[in-house]
Amino acid sequence: MSLLRFGTSFIPRALSCQLPCTSYLQQRSSTDYSSSQLTLRVRKRIEETRERALQGGGPKRIENQHRKGKLTARERVNLLLDEGTFVEYDRNVEHDCTEFDMEKQKFPGDSVVTGHGRINGRVAFVFSQDFTVFGGSLSKAHSQKICKVMDQAMQVGAPVIGLNDSGGARIQEGVASLAGYADIFQRNVMSSGVIPQISLVMGPCAGGAVYSPALTDFTFMVKDTSYLFITGPDVVKAVTNEDVTQEELGGAKTHTSVSGVAHGAFANDVEALEKLRELFNFLPLSNKDPSPMRDYDDPWDRDVPGLETVVPLESTAAYDMHDVIYGVVDERDFFEIMPNFAKNIIVGFARMAGRTVGIVGNNPKVAAGCLDINSSVKGARFVRFCDAFNIPLITFVDVPGFLPGTNQEYGGIIRHGAKFIYAYAEATVPKITVITRKAYGGAYCVMSSKHLRGDTNYTWPTAEVAVMGAQGAVQIIFRDEQKRSAAEKEYVESFSNPFPAAVRGYVDDIIMPHTTRKRINQDLALLQSKKQENPWKKHGNIPL
Repeated sequence: MSLLRFGTSFIPRALSCQLPCTSYLQQRSSTDYSSSQLTLRVRKRIEETRERALQGGGPKRIENQHRKGKLTARERVNLLLDEGTFVEYDRNVEHDCTEFDMEKQKFPGDSVVTGHGRINGRVAFVFSQDFTVFGGSLSKAHSQKICKVMDQAMQVGAPVIGLNDSGGARIQEGVASLAGYADIFQRNVMSSGVIPQISLVMGPCAGGAVYSPALTDFTFMVKDTSYLFITGPDVVKAVTNEDVTQEELGGAKTHTSVSGVAHGAFANDVEALEKLRELFNFLPLSNKDPSPMRDYDDPWDRDVPGLETVVPLESTAAYDMHDVIYGVVDERDFFEIMPNFAKNIIVGFARMAGRTVGIVGNNPKVAAGCLDINSSVKGARFVRFCDAFNIPLITFVDVPGFLPGTNQEYGGIIRHGAKFIYAYAEATVPKITVITRKAYGGAYCVMSSKHLRGDTNYTWPTAEVAVMGAQGAVQIIFRDEQKRSAAEKEYVESFSNPFPAAVRGYVDDIIMPHTTRKRINQDLALLQSKKQENPWKKHGNIPL
């Protein structure tokens, strides 16, 4: 055996590798033990942080939330999303405020739960404000978490759903909290028309916080537990000397029936989240996706015999346009938007042969179906949403004109009515119009007429397309009362019917009511390949 010199002595060459190898193994064993201990400590910390995050503000605050009839932020997320699909972001994030001893009060995840999951198998991003942690108040960290999910939603092309339950800005952070709101507002605007944005107000939402829901596409509330206002009752009392409760000032009833700020309200958290899932099913994931399709059993060419008698013989008698809508759409499934605001116009989502469509209809049951300020704004915003997200529009018309009166004129009916014109004229999605009865004056033009690039426009035999009704017209034309009776009959024969519009090509056909569903579905199939573009522009100047 050969020898190898090692220092001043010699060792066998065959054994020469054992000394450094043994030393290395001993060192490695020591390192492995140390790493293992470190890993165990990290794992323990991860589990502890996870448990603390799941507890939110603690058992007492969770119990108080439940006592108010409200779910916690995490319970809401779990109900909204498909089971087991939620992937949380930034669970370990904490605020960095040191003012007012805030460094001693920290909760993992701060006051908002964020992440993504699936609703009926389709991706959605979500943030849920946690009222059990600092009253859900918005800190810089809170804002950064929301901005992160909004940014990623834009990158992948998926909707953002915000579950709002917050006392407002975190006062201890001062301007940093206000800056957080502005960061969110900027993303609301950049996301507009790119991905659907839905807000569900499930608790207080006051001050600057209200503007993020207002910038989103749809805002819903929960009755008796949610509030939206710029300033609360105490400030209102101090400034204007008005006595008003929270509910009167900014409750669900106020915003769904008076102000029009909210698009709907639900009885409790559970119903609200279920309805949100239902709405989500109608919406595309982004503006690059077509209108969603789903399997259907309702025959596409089904006759609707009930439509033959829905319009009364008396032209001034009321009827409910909901009956027409439910009769035509798939399986009588209609998700109405803003059902308690501006009831003289109906808007909402339905399906025709499985495809999502937007429905707009005048409702003669309320204010004779006249267009006014509120109905014009309601209709215009809905039409623009549908156009932004490739959802075909079906319009049912029975409108005697714009509502007259000083209140409307002083309130700017001209400007607000122009919004509705702008929305329809700008829209490039398939547009199908059915005039069921009256289409008078300027309101005829507004309601997706042929002149505003309507693709197919139909009337029923009961339609009257004219400048105005016969009685009003002859009163203007004839001063002699004896001539008015005969003239009124002549006017009806000449103008109060669909033929004047039909012979000029302003309507494509006079159809029998029972065939309406079939004709609409035929047109939707044809118009799937429709391509229409507006002239290039940075943006238009809608008369806001």
